[in-house]
Formats: sequence, C-alpha cells, structure tokens
Amino acid sequence: MTKYSKNSAAAAGLANCLGCGLVSPVEKKQCPRCHAPLNLRKPYSLQLSLALLITAFIIYIPANLVPIMITEKLAKVEYVTILGGIIELWQDGSEPIAVVVFVASVLVPIIKFIILFLLYFSVRFAPGMSITKRMMLFKLTHLIGRWSMVDIFVMAVLVALIQMNHFLSVLPGGGAIAFAAVIILTIFAANSFDPRILWDNLPQSDVDENK
Repeated sequence: MTKYSKNSAAAAGLANCLGCGLVSPVEKKQCPRCHAPLNLRKPYSLQLSLALLITAFIIYIPANLVPIMITEKLAKVEYVTILGGIIELWQDGSEPIAVVVFVASVLVPIIKFIILFLLYFSVRFAPGMSITKRMMLFKLTHLIGRWSMVDIFVMAVLVALIQMNHFLSVLPGGGAIAFAAVIILTIFAANSFDPRILWDNLPQSDVDENK
C-alpha cells in the first residue's frame, strides 16, 4: 500500500490535474475545470517508464551494431557504425568531434539507462534510499538528456560537408534510425516517470530532513 508523506497534498486526498494544474479533491474523479481524470499519481507511471526503458535498451544494441552511415566513393562502399565512426574521426585527427560523438552516442545513453533503472529499483526494492539521492538522480536524467542529440547534429554537419565533394556520397544507415528511436524512447521514459512517487513510502525522518 502506498504511504504518502505527511502534510503532502496526496495524504490530504488532493490531486493535481495533469491537464490544467488545478488542485482538487481526488474523490471528484474529474477536474472541475477541464474535466480531465484526477489521480494522486500518474497512472502506471513506473510500469510505462520501465517498459519504454527496456525497449530503448533493446534497440540500443542494434543501434551500435548496424551501420549509422553508408559512404560511397568511386564505386567503393563503406558501412560505418557509431563506434567505427568515432575511431575513424580520432584517427583522422578530429579528436574533439570524436569525443563529442562518443559522449553523446555512448556515454550519455548508458548513464541515462543506469540512472532510470536505479530510480525504478529505489522505488520498488530500496525504499531506504534517501530522497536527496533520488531527486539528484532524477534531475541528472533531465540534465544529461539535453545532450542526447548532439552527435546527430554533428553527423549532419559532417555529411553536409562531405556531400560538397562530388566524388563522395553519404546515406544514413539503419543505425541512425535505431539510435534516434533510442533517444526518443528514453525521453518518453523520463517524462513518464512521476517524480512524486520518489517521496512515497519514505521514513518520516527523511521527509522532515528535507523540509
């Protein structure tokens, strides 16, 4: 059974409408202003967030194995994966771009996966984790999420520059579509997660310390 923190709106039976933001008694079932359904927490927040996260993790594997870019020069075709592109950029002397692509394509998604899985684990299996750590992890997901699409823009600029050479053509590979799907799914997973549940089932001492 969910235990809401003392003196919270949920403990008083008040729900914040997700449509217009009006706070109303949850017993009314519908918002009196916009008639949206009222719930103390986002319905199936954990389940939906976890389902999106697992789907993104599964797609992340082919996103790294399937070519993200297909280049053709003088009838010679090359298939470039994300990691292969990073290595090529580094070997060609473009170390800063290689670092940016590595951070945005490899490091950021992995960190986001770990953080969201930790949040889910803390809510379901580790209620003793302090609310300070929980909120810090949640804010970190939104902070690093801003940099998720940086490498796509970098690739777009590189492709535009390469296409200026009439002897070389570049086409997007299936890896680019898979990687874009991973980014979108992780964004949806983070947005589906209701941060208010991080405050539920906490010891009252933890709640009092963070007033």
